[in-house]
Amino acid sequence: MIEGALAGFTVAVTAERRRSEMAALLERRGARVISAPAITIVPLVDDAALHAATAACIGLEPHLVVATTGFGFRGWLEAAEGWGLAESLRESLRNARIIARGPKPCGAIRAAGLIEDWAAKTEASEEVLERLLAEGVAGRRIVVQEHGEPQTEFVKALRTAGAAVVEVPVYRWALPPDVAPVKRLAEQVVAGQIDAVTFTSAPAVKAFLMIAEDAGADVTTAFGRGTLAACVGPVTAAPLIERGVEVVMPERYRLGALIKTVTDELPRRALRLHVAGTILEVRGHAVLIDGVTHALAPAAMAILSALASRPGAVVSKEQLVMSLPRGNDGHAVDVAVARLRAALGSGKHIETVIKRGYRLRIDEAA
Repeated sequence: MIEGALAGFTVAVTAERRRSEMAALLERRGARVISAPAITIVPLVDDAALHAATAACIGLEPHLVVATTGFGFRGWLEAAEGWGLAESLRESLRNARIIARGPKPCGAIRAAGLIEDWAAKTEASEEVLERLLAEGVAGRRIVVQEHGEPQTEFVKALRTAGAAVVEVPVYRWALPPDVAPVKRLAEQVVAGQIDAVTFTSAPAVKAFLMIAEDAGADVTTAFGRGTLAACVGPVTAAPLIERGVEVVMPERYRLGALIKTVTDELPRRALRLHVAGTILEVRGHAVLIDGVTHALAPAAMAILSALASRPGAVVSKEQLVMSLPRGNDGHAVDVAVARLRAALGSGKHIETVIKRGYRLRIDEAA
């Protein structure tokens, strides 16, 4: 018996950073966790471009500095420390107005002994750009810390408005060395074996969709059939929303809040039925009977899901064969039903209808 609000559900984690923390939080709530990082972070500590950008920032004496991520801002200062440029960089930043794209970079800014001028409430680059353009940036010297990929449109808009811009490439996103786990995850999503997929960055979403497409896995349709797409915030969700995928996200764009959203949302979507005097709740790979979790084999789970989708109706063996993971035949259905009855601890939940098939025994009063 597995306890926890997410018992019986399978949740995928696509993040690389903090994936162990996310997995632990989900497992603590009873979930089965699949970890398949869709991207990897490539630090640029020894990169000539980062060194050149740091030197340019120091020499530029910028009016404005845009910090986009806490991870990147900390990495930038650590790299400068290694080159003996940390104090010069801090002095340059101290004399500029520092704009933070949300609270995470704020934390890194303050940890460095600096103070941000203001932070975007939406944690979106669009809000930062809108405010800067409204204030006017003509003649301003602006440093923009990138977050995994070039901020092409953001920087172009600032330059078009008359600003001199230096881009700081602290790290890059890249596909993982081995994309096989991500391909396998995409195939599991299409097969209906994953109840929720979590995303913590837009590049991870884009990489997942690209790898799935290369593997011939139509995950967009699978999300529409019921697999939950859970994103940490609107920036992360944007590539999915553009494809018409319904996304859930927390009000506060934090990892803990994302886990809570998944914890609240998956049980809400579970199918609940009154069966033979009990409350039966069908989840991804398990069933709850009066709150007690019963883990089921894939074939037994497939049979139960097929019967629960038509409560009280007779489902023929031929139809149930189609629901089995590998097809098989009527005998395989009989075996799966027998094992299902044994797993549920009683034969009262499923009725045999001679020569026709099986049905879930639904309470008439429910």
